[in-house]
Amino acid sequence: TGPVTSECLGNLLRVTLSAEYFEDKYLSFSVVDQSGVAWELDEAMASQCGYTVTYSNWSNIEFRASALSCHSHLERDVFTVTLQIKASRTPDMKNAATHLKSATCPYGPWSPREVVCESNYMEVSVRKEVPQTVKDFIQDEPEDWTLAFPEAKVREASIWQIVFHQPEEKKALLVSDAWSAGYGLNTTDTRVLLRIPYTAEQIQLVEDQGITFSAVRSSTFYKQRWMILMVDTAVACPVDGVDYANRTIIWTVPKYIQLLSAGATSFKDVLVEAGVDLHKLSAKEMASRRYVLLNDLNAITVKMPIGAEGGYYKTSVSSGQHGAKYTVNLFLEHQWEDNKWGLTKYTIIKEIETPFEQVELAITNNSNLSARLMNVTVGTFLPDVELVNLIIEGVTVAVPEAVQHGCLIHEIRHANGSKAYVIQVPFDAPSIKKEYVSTDMRAYTLNVTLVFIIHPISETFTVPVTTVSTVKDAVLPTARGFCDGRNLHLIITRGNVDQNWLPFISDWHLTPEAAQKYSYSLRDNGSHLAISVPFLSSHVRYEDFHASGIKASLHLTLKDGITLANRKDFSISCRFSPSELIQCLPNGTVVITAVKLVGIADLDTSLLVLRDRECKPSLVTEKTATFKFNVNTCGTNRKFNSTTMTYENEVLYFRPGNDTPVYQLKFACSYAIKQTVDVQYESKKNPPPSIKPGFGSLALSLKLFKEKSYSDPYQELEYPVVKYLREALYFEVKLLQPEDERLELNLNDCWATNSQSQDSLPQWPILINGCANSEDSYRTVFHEVNYSSRVKFPQHLKRFEVRMFTFVQGTTLLQE
Repeated sequence: TGPVTSECLGNLLRVTLSAEYFEDKYLSFSVVDQSGVAWELDEAMASQCGYTVTYSNWSNIEFRASALSCHSHLERDVFTVTLQIKASRTPDMKNAATHLKSATCPYGPWSPREVVCESNYMEVSVRKEVPQTVKDFIQDEPEDWTLAFPEAKVREASIWQIVFHQPEEKKALLVSDAWSAGYGLNTTDTRVLLRIPYTAEQIQLVEDQGITFSAVRSSTFYKQRWMILMVDTAVACPVDGVDYANRTIIWTVPKYIQLLSAGATSFKDVLVEAGVDLHKLSAKEMASRRYVLLNDLNAITVKMPIGAEGGYYKTSVSSGQHGAKYTVNLFLEHQWEDNKWGLTKYTIIKEIETPFEQVELAITNNSNLSARLMNVTVGTFLPDVELVNLIIEGVTVAVPEAVQHGCLIHEIRHANGSKAYVIQVPFDAPSIKKEYVSTDMRAYTLNVTLVFIIHPISETFTVPVTTVSTVKDAVLPTARGFCDGRNLHLIITRGNVDQNWLPFISDWHLTPEAAQKYSYSLRDNGSHLAISVPFLSSHVRYEDFHASGIKASLHLTLKDGITLANRKDFSISCRFSPSELIQCLPNGTVVITAVKLVGIADLDTSLLVLRDRECKPSLVTEKTATFKFNVNTCGTNRKFNSTTMTYENEVLYFRPGNDTPVYQLKFACSYAIKQTVDVQYESKKNPPPSIKPGFGSLALSLKLFKEKSYSDPYQELEYPVVKYLREALYFEVKLLQPEDERLELNLNDCWATNSQSQDSLPQWPILINGCANSEDSYRTVFHEVNYSSRVKFPQHLKRFEVRMFTFVQGTTLLQE
C-alpha cells in the first residue's frame, strides 16, 4: 500500500506508482548507485542499463529493473535497487517532492544462459564457465580471435571487446565504443552480460518459422588471469507472432530458434509457463480465465479471449472516432536443455494491444420539464478519460468556467472505475436554442461539444452532444385590427416564440425602410408590433365594391427569420366609403380612382378607360388608376331632377379582342341646381356688410402631423411624441361639423401651457388675433390648404407650423 510499492518477480524488480497519488504531476526517475550518486534516467539510459518505465492499469506508472541492471548491488543470490522519484506540479520540477524506494530481491539459482526480452531491450547473460564455441559456426570463426587478441593482451580481467556478426562483415568494438553506441556490457564474478536496445545499429530482423525476430549475433571476449576467453552472446526476441481470430488473442513463439541453438543437436523442454503482468498462472488459474497454453514440437502458443481477466481496456481514438483497445502484458518463460549450453532460461515480456474497436457512447436525455432543466448523461467512459473543455456556440470553455455559461457538470464514478458525465443546463440559459415547433409546443435544443483528454498519452477527442426537449409552453402572437377613415391598422401582441419572426405582406418584407418608402407606419417596441397602411396603397387587397362601400383587406404574415417558413397569418378587412374614391369639385372636375379587385388577376390598371375609351388614367399604380376629367367630357351622361343635376360615367376594362367589359365601376356626381328668378330692384347705396356674432355648436379636431405634407398624422399609440428643441411641429385644425361649404374656419387665439389644462400657468401665445406672436424668436408659419382626396372643403381647415420650445424659469427647465 502507499503511493510507491515494490514487488520481486524473479530476475526483475517492479516498482509501482499509484495513479491516484501521482496524477497530474511531472515525474523524474533516478537510480542511486552504491556510492549514493543518483543517475537520472532517460529513454536511452534506461534501455542500456536494464530499466523500463511504462504504464499499467490505465494510469499507474510501472518501473522495472533487471537483476543485472547497471546500478543494482549484487551480493550472493540477492540484488538491491534504489530508486529516487521526484514529483512536481510544474514541468520545471520546482518544489518537487522526493520519494526514495529501495528494494532487495532474491534471485537464483542462475542458469548457464539467461535471455530476457523486455519491451525496450534484449538482455543475455552467460556463465563464464561455458564450453568453447563450435568450430565452423559463422559467429565463432577463428577470425574473431584474430580481431580480439592484440587488444586482449593489454586489458584487465574484464570484458574488453565484442564482435558483431553482420551478413556482410564483422565489426569489433572496444568496451568504451560499445558503451558509447548504447550497448550495455557488464561482468560479475560468474557471468558476462550483454544488453542491446531495440534501436541498436547492429540489430538484424530474421525470420524463424514465419515469425520475425530482432536478433544480434555477437561474441564477447574477456580476460581472466592469463587466459583470453570468448563467449557466445547471441540474443533474439520475437517482434511479432500475434494474431487475432474470433475475439481471441493468439501469440505464437517458435522453439529452439536457430540463432540461439547454434551448435546444439539435442533439446529437451524443462519448463514452459505463462502468465500476466510477470505473474505465472497455474493451470487452474488459466482455465478459469479461459487461457490456453499449447506446447507443440516446434512452437509455444498462448491463447486468451479479448477482454479476459488480466488485461484491461484503454481508450483510443481513430479518425476522430471514440473507441478502445484491449491491452494485456503477457509473460512467457521457456527453459530447455541442450547438449551445448545445458540449461537455457528464455523469458519474454510481451505487451499486446488489440486493434482499435469503435465504441458508441450513450447520450441520455433525462431532462426535467417541470423544473425546466436540461439534464444529459454522456458515457460510460473508461477511467483514463477526463472531460476538460466544452465548446459552446463556438467558444471553448474550461469545465470550471462552464457554470458562467449556465452549464453544471457532474462526474459519476462507478465501482469498476468507469465514469460518466452529467450536463445540466436551465431551459432559459443563453446556450439553449428555443424554437417554435407547432401549435403550443416549443423545442429546447442543447448543442454543445465536449472535449476529452486521454491519460497518460494526452490525446484529445470530442463528443458532440445535441439533445432536444419539447415543452408545451409556446405563446403565439395575437392581433387586433381596426380601420379609420383612411387607414387599416394591425396591432400584434408578441408571444414567446416570435422574437425572430419577420413581418411580410405577401412576399414583401416589411422593414422600417420599406414602410417609410410607402408612407406606411411600422412601430415595434418589443412587446407590440403596430402596422398602419393607407386605404389606397399597393399592398391592400380590394375584394369588392358596392354602393355601401369598398371592402379592403390587409394580409400580414409572420415568417421564420431563418427559414422564411410561414409561422402566423393575420388580416384585417373593412368597408370604406365610396366617397374615398371620388371627388366632385365645384368647377365640374371629377377625380375618380378605380381599384383592382382580387378576382380579376390579369387586370392591367393602365388599360382602364372611361366610356369614351380615349379617356385614360392620368395616374397608374399596380392596383389603382386615377382619372381626372370634366363632367362635359369622356362620355359622361347628365340627368336632372328638380333640385340636382347628376353626371354619370363608369370605369371599364376590356380584355383584348372582347367588347364586353370584365370590370365596371359606375360613379356619379350630383350638383344642386341654382335657381334664377326675375326681381325688381332699384339702385340704392348698400350699407357695408356686417357680421353679427352668434353662438352655436362646432365640432373641431386638432391633430399633429409628422411632415409638412400633412399626409400622416400621429396615431394614439405613438403619443407621447418626443421632439428636439426648434424641431418643427405641424398642426392642423379642422371643422368637422357642420359640413357647410359656406362656412370658413378662422383661428383667433392659440396658446401653449405646461400641462393638459388649458388654463394652467405659465402660458405662451402662439397666435394672437389670428396672427403670429411677434415676440416669438421663431414665428408661427401658416400653410395653404388645397383641395385633395382628403380635403373636400379647404376653407374648413387651418394648418400652421410651430418650432419646438420648452418653458424655463431663469436657467431651470420647468416640468409638470
